Amino acid sequence: MKIETVASPSGGTTAAMVTVPGAGDLTAGLAELDRCDPSVAALLTRYGAVFLRGLPVGTPEDFRAVVDHFGAATRGYAHGNSPRTQVTDGVYTSTDYPAAYDISLHNELSYAPDWPERLYFCCLVEPAGGGATHLCDGRTLLRDLDAGVRERFERHGVTYRRTMHGGFGLGKSWQSTYETDDRDAVRKLLDEAGAGHEWTDDGGLRSWQTQAATREHPVTGERVWFNQADQWHVSNLPPADAETLLGLVGDPANLPLSASYGDGSDIPAADLDEVRATAERHALDVPWQRGDVLLVENMLALHGRRAYTGDRRILVAMS
Repeated sequence: MKIETVASPSGGTTAAMVTVPGAGDLTAGLAELDRCDPSVAALLTRYGAVFLRGLPVGTPEDFRAVVDHFGAATRGYAHGNSPRTQVTDGVYTSTDYPAAYDISLHNELSYAPDWPERLYFCCLVEPAGGGATHLCDGRTLLRDLDAGVRERFERHGVTYRRTMHGGFGLGKSWQSTYETDDRDAVRKLLDEAGAGHEWTDDGGLRSWQTQAATREHPVTGERVWFNQADQWHVSNLPPADAETLLGLVGDPANLPLSASYGDGSDIPAADLDEVRATAERHALDVPWQRGDVLLVENMLALHGRRAYTGDRRILVAMS
């Protein structure tokens, strides 16, 4: 077994790469991982991301066995904004977002009242080109941000607004978002989360919630960037798409997703450009190989997806 590190060109993001050579049997390969020194868990806390290479992971069931090996119960995707398809219990496609577009760096469900501690990805089909699940260290991102931008986010937090249709319209339906068609169940979920919400006359749902933009990691005590303001803001859309959508809905608050500072003021596009540029400056891209498994400590590392060509099949589980 070999343990290496891979780093972004800036050196600001580092991941561990644990290779299990000749692991023809999944059970034997996982047993070998248990002898990793330092342990996979320790590497994950240190770096925020660990790649496992060489395991014979070829099916969703194999992937689920790897996730189960690490002992964490998987969770669903209630509150989630990305289009996903459930493959088997606790396992989803990583995203059904079109291949031609990048998905920006983000912390999973950081806009929600609770979020997964760990993310697990695996590669069943390598993309022909592109398609990396790129990473950025949230500690480095926060530390390297322009001081004024950092102060504004830390002082105000972020208010996330969502407009969900009831079966036909832009974005995701509330039924897909909350994995149920029971209005009472959704109302209870939002009440428990402390989220404001209202049902619309056409059967849709609007919700809003304010969250901190940075948080203290519960284990390391480090301050980390932990929000998705740049991904939810209209400036994240290609300009032509933003113009078209705003022509349809008028107010940005009527878009499927929108974000403002927590005091209700607009977030200047320049602030978000600074966030995106800083994250990209420290981005780490590791090309997928079939059978690879990636563990991400969600509060320590942001993740995204590069645009790609050809087929690509990456699965995800969360705990």
